[in-house]
Amino acid sequence: MPTPTDAGITGSIGSVGDVLDDAQMESTVGLYKTKVIDHQRPSWSSWRQVEQAIAEWVHWYNQQRLHSSIGNLPPEEFE
Repeated sequence: MPTPTDAGITGSIGSVGDVLDDAQMESTVGLYKTKVIDHQRPSWSSWRQVEQAIAEWVHWYNQQRLHSSIGNLPPEEFE
């Protein structure tokens, strides 16, 4: 089975098995579950709606949320 390294993918922080990888991922997944899954679940009637909610949240998280390390600007505006 190919690994992420075989595909040329590197981690953003830490190394394989590093506690930082787990902590960051758990924090992100926890935020996602609180903001999307638990909040919007009653309104979904199909998997397409779930997929759309995921895509919207990932876009917000990666492009629009405010980052304190760059002056409380979203990445798009900072760039």
